[in-house]
Amino acid sequence: MYFIKHLFLFTNYNIKQLQRKWLTLPLLLLFPIILVSLIAVIAVSIVTPEEQKPINVGLVDLDKSEETEMVLDMIDESSQLGSYIQIKKMTKKQATDQIENQLSAYVTFPEGFTESLYNGNQVSLNITGNPNKRTESYVVKELLDSIARHIRASQANILTINYYAKQLSIDDETRQDMLFNQFTNFLVYTVGKDKIIDEEKITNNATNSPVHYYGLAGWFTIITIWLLAFYSFFTKDEEYRIMDRMRLYGVTQIRQVFAKILSTYIVTFICAGITLFILTNLMEITLFGEDYLRIAIIISLYNIAFLFGLAFLETVISGQKVRLLTQSLFSFLSLLVSGAIIPTLYFPLYVQALLPYSFSGESFHWLQEVIINGRSYADYVPLTLLTAASALLMLGISMWKERVNP
Repeated sequence: MYFIKHLFLFTNYNIKQLQRKWLTLPLLLLFPIILVSLIAVIAVSIVTPEEQKPINVGLVDLDKSEETEMVLDMIDESSQLGSYIQIKKMTKKQATDQIENQLSAYVTFPEGFTESLYNGNQVSLNITGNPNKRTESYVVKELLDSIARHIRASQANILTINYYAKQLSIDDETRQDMLFNQFTNFLVYTVGKDKIIDEEKITNNATNSPVHYYGLAGWFTIITIWLLAFYSFFTKDEEYRIMDRMRLYGVTQIRQVFAKILSTYIVTFICAGITLFILTNLMEITLFGEDYLRIAIIISLYNIAFLFGLAFLETVISGQKVRLLTQSLFSFLSLLVSGAIIPTLYFPLYVQALLPYSFSGESFHWLQEVIINGRSYADYVPLTLLTAASALLMLGISMWKERVNP
């Protein structure tokens, strides 16, 4: 009962202290916003990727058979080649004229391709690359190797059927039709079953949506700076001079620390809510009521865990300058680990494996999932456990210090 009474007493005292400094309060609120906004604008201008031109590939058919026409049509119309490769059928002369300027390479189906395919001879595709675009030509070579694997698989199946078909009393025209149908069915199956080019997409919001990512990172950084600034504002040196007198009335240091945590949390949470509303409108991000609730839970857990970390350092370190320096380093480290300064995708793998054990990393990750990626749920369990662990650690060190220094 006395704990709650003292908690609200000191919280009210801290809020009144903040009201007395109303002239400097706008500077305390606006300076982090201005500073972080300038840094975010510079970061977005640096990491925004330039528009990439697709790789243009030509297809030349010298065999002019029904089979090669079908293969070229399927490759030309296939959407499985990725948006960064554009394939177009053309004549030999067109490919020769465009290889130095427009094309990265062109692939040629040689004469006698179909006959070699049915007779069991080795089939090959020729590639002519642009010497000025070696990297793109290598990509086309990988594409060619993949197409050749599909054709060889189809050829093996056709030869097997052709061998047994010759043992039966079937005329050559019927047998050729059977082989063509088998070639068609197997080619459709192989192209539809697997992608011609295997793509593995790793989402990096810093490059895919740099404005949204660094806008969110800036908001997250501003909140962290506000937490440090308001907590330091509510920490007064004279508290330590009258601490002994406070103990005579049953007021322990932990009650004052909890009051500072509550005061800082209330002020920062209100400011965070206002700036989030402004940020989402500026970036044209649509959020619903449930999304705001998820964000409020995530940012509340982060604020509490971060403030308990500041309180732990205050309890352990008594010197004002050393304490403020240590708390500043703790704030910077929290932002660095979260990915708000450098995307976590660029961290070494062994560092990325440890990020789930960081309250700031978990918080910023789920903020990205809800705000940027539009995820309709969030996992609060890890963040809750980390927050509870920081609270227990702070309570334990405070109770130990109260007994050591009665």
